[in-house]
Amino acid sequence: MNLSEISWDLEYAGSWPTSVKAIVIAMLSVVLVGLWYYLDTSSQLEQLTIEQSKEMELRSAFEQKQRKVANLDEYKEQLLEIEKSFGDLLRQLPNKTEVPELLVDVSQTGLASGLEFDLFKPGGESIKDFYAELPIEVKVVGNYSNFGGFVSGLASLPRIVTVHNIKIGPNDAKSAQAHKGDKFPLTMSALVRTYRYLDEGETAAQAPAKPATAKKP
Repeated sequence: MNLSEISWDLEYAGSWPTSVKAIVIAMLSVVLVGLWYYLDTSSQLEQLTIEQSKEMELRSAFEQKQRKVANLDEYKEQLLEIEKSFGDLLRQLPNKTEVPELLVDVSQTGLASGLEFDLFKPGGESIKDFYAELPIEVKVVGNYSNFGGFVSGLASLPRIVTVHNIKIGPNDAKSAQAHKGDKFPLTMSALVRTYRYLDEGETAAQAPAKPATAKKP
């Protein structure tokens, strides 16, 4: 077959040899398939990939929620236990009227442990979220056994009392003379903190004020 003898004018396409027609049809088919893929299928494949990714995310979220639902009763029980524990702790915080009694309990605990006080100085309250801290500077004289009994006694009080910044050293001569000499060979200084819960009025006062909403004209 001599290609130079073929008239490539489309008007004479019907007279082209069968092999030429087949080649042209195949080429046109490839072009059409390529155009169809580029204009339609490729965008659909991209959308399919996006939807498959969303499906995986939704499936993961569903499985997480399903696990939470399956453990809902357990979560409720844990929440009740937390609320009970919180309530127990809250009951260990005195209210404002009980604080003087608690201060007396702290001082009486020291005296019951055989200590004598050089300093018992309550400080100013520090307001927190739902409670207030009351620091007390103390300086007592005694021995290690007395100090141990004092700290143990504070820990056994029905209210929450914590001890910080403990410093123990030898008793100075002046203090030793004032406290019966060798009976009190050591001195201990510490910061004792007691706590009380805030009443509703104090809690409301601590809440941040809501910004005023501008009125529409």
